[in-house]
Amino acid sequence: MKVAVVVFPGSNCDHDTRWALERAGLKAELVWHTEGSLEGYGAVFLPGGFSYGDYLRAGALAKFSPVMGEVRRLAQQGYPVMGICNGFQVLTEAGLLPGALLANTNLHYTCKEVFVRVERADLAFTSGYREGQVLRLPIAHGEGRYYADEETLARLENQGQVVFRYVPQPGAAAETPYNPNGSLLDIAGIVNERGNVLGMMPHPERAVEEVLGSVDGEGVFTSLSKALSAMA
Repeated sequence: MKVAVVVFPGSNCDHDTRWALERAGLKAELVWHTEGSLEGYGAVFLPGGFSYGDYLRAGALAKFSPVMGEVRRLAQQGYPVMGICNGFQVLTEAGLLPGALLANTNLHYTCKEVFVRVERADLAFTSGYREGQVLRLPIAHGEGRYYADEETLARLENQGQVVFRYVPQPGAAAETPYNPNGSLLDIAGIVNERGNVLGMMPHPERAVEEVLGSVDGEGVFTSLSKALSAMA
């Protein structure tokens, strides 16, 4: 099955994402945001970047792009949909995932490596990992602080919708800061109730080759490849 990588004005991780998907054996195509049909695609990625220059709010304008109607349709039909960084912001703005991504508590754009724990290993995007596995992944965002009201947070926890969570570097002192943006409950990524729409702030597509410093992101793409092969 083909995978669509949606390109908005200002996207800058689209080619990285396509490369990571192709390394996992998938056929990935860049799809411009004005496209009105995603017929024939088995999964969709909303990549990182600065859609529409992040004017108004990160992801707030991208949700009105024509392609988002098709993204919603595929999500409702159970197809895998993933948003990375800015793509996560777009998914929350579009109502496909609960909560919002607010400005980092340090009020700075933050670009560094973080450690996240895999909380769910039974999804189309995570089956290649084991539950509890700690990954080293890069982040690059200014608005990555996950926020939701107490009722929503409780529901996410109770229903197992937290997929990735920021954790300390293995072996680090207990008092060492590890949450890079102030996300509530240390949330780095969540999934919808059905389990097919995933959003995460860290960039797995930037961690698929040793030359990039980590291969811990590779499992996202190999997991999807395995899931789509089973669906074919």
